Amino acid sequence: MNFSQVAPKVFKAVLALDAAARDGLDPVVVELVQIRASQLNKCAYCIDYHTGDARKAGETEERIYQLSAWHESSLYTAEERAALALTEAVTLLPQGVPDEVYAEAETRFGEKGLAQLIALIFTVNTWNRMNVTTRKTPGTV
Repeated sequence: MNFSQVAPKVFKAVLALDAAARDGLDPVVVELVQIRASQLNKCAYCIDYHTGDARKAGETEERIYQLSAWHESSLYTAEERAALALTEAVTLLPQGVPDEVYAEAETRFGEKGLAQLIALIFTVNTWNRMNVTTRKTPGTV
């Protein structure tokens, strides 16, 4: 299914939400969050899309490759680690968002930045669910 053609109002609303969610966040953090959520959700289309955007934002191949094992890697900043921990907690929501994960993200991003980060995470999860459900893969429209 080409979701953007079948449900253009919904698609445009998600595009607007996506743009609003990114506001004020570091573009590299945005792409790391989007790649990690897409890995967890097994969204090949979004992984492909956001790794390309990450490279355009200046991200290195090494950090992209190690992202699935960020817990064990020394390549990520404290801010990026807080964003990635929150991404995993929100994406895997049935496990809950631990208080310490939320507190660390709030410390690193402040209240406004945290709100933007949460919005970014639920937005990428929306894209992942849309694309996985409609079987969108790299190279499809």
